[in-house]
Amino acid sequence: MRLKSIEKCQSGDKLARSIYTENGTVLVGAGVELTERMLIRLKSKNIASLYIEDKRTDDIMVETVISESTRREAMSIIHETFRAVHEVPQKWHQLFSDKSFGRNIRQVMTAVVDELSGSRAAMNLLADACAFDNYIFAHSFNVAIYSTALAMKTGCSEKEVLEISIGGMLHDVGKMQIPDTILKKPGRLTTEEFEVMKKHAEYGFEMLRRQDEIPLLAAHCAFQHHERWDGSGYPRKLKKEEIHPFGRLMAVADVFDALTSHRVYRRGMMPHEAMEVLYSGSGRLFDQKYVEALRDTIALYPLGLSVTLSSGVSGVVINSNKGMPSRPVIRILVDEEGQDLVQPYECDLSQNLSLMIVACGDLV
Repeated sequence: MRLKSIEKCQSGDKLARSIYTENGTVLVGAGVELTERMLIRLKSKNIASLYIEDKRTDDIMVETVISESTRREAMSIIHETFRAVHEVPQKWHQLFSDKSFGRNIRQVMTAVVDELSGSRAAMNLLADACAFDNYIFAHSFNVAIYSTALAMKTGCSEKEVLEISIGGMLHDVGKMQIPDTILKKPGRLTTEEFEVMKKHAEYGFEMLRRQDEIPLLAAHCAFQHHERWDGSGYPRKLKKEEIHPFGRLMAVADVFDALTSHRVYRRGMMPHEAMEVLYSGSGRLFDQKYVEALRDTIALYPLGLSVTLSSGVSGVVINSNKGMPSRPVIRILVDEEGQDLVQPYECDLSQNLSLMIVACGDLV
């Protein structure tokens, strides 16, 4: 299978992996042949890339980070919770104080932790395309996954990992109290609108902190995920160790997913591009510890991604190297002259240090 930009997909291409809806159900199943009408609909649902069947790379197996059932349960909770807060704001406290709500969210995030613990592959959320109408739902799920993986990578206790998982899932719940005219505005916010948007961190904290079924530190994830290492963040302009470790971790997970998410008004970055942005702010905006932990957790160059090397040859990423995320294994399919090779060969960049990835083929 190959990871292909939806802009380059054509009628007749066959899906190699399923596409999900924002509530976790399958929208289009693996093996389905795409039509022009389907492609138009998927673009409208903010799908940026798809895994497509390809004979030359049909042996590539991309591991699912989270099972379909767990994804469905988690997205259902996010969908129902955020919708309830948005549509009946005066009753949100009843929702959060309900013991069944607390039990359900703990159960599903415990399943997420267990599944991430059992996975040995680098994290690649591009593997599971999600069609969404409301960006916040998909973003909340992704941040929960990234923050959970970061907590595990940095040696948090089992209790802390679960608290961070819940915090990641609910970190943006305060946005449900922001007016839709601001929340869903497709372009850049005005200064006045941004000041209103910034209040979501406080709203989320106030909503969560008094609820017995929600860990207090999960509420702090909502409160502090926009604080920055140099004190330039909000809402309290905390700096360095004044920010709780959970807040510093959540900031990295939140920004990384925002950068890699496809939106109507901009293309999502590839993971290696987003990491460059995070590194440019490491030690200034972000705690370097968590930036480095994320680098070692995610697939910088996802399996199936088309790449071009500095030598002029092109191919597809077929494996990653643990400890060297920027040096994957490439199956070379095209020579320097742009001709398909009769006999493709593999190039392990961890063993060929003179070679560099200079472009990402279909997704550029």
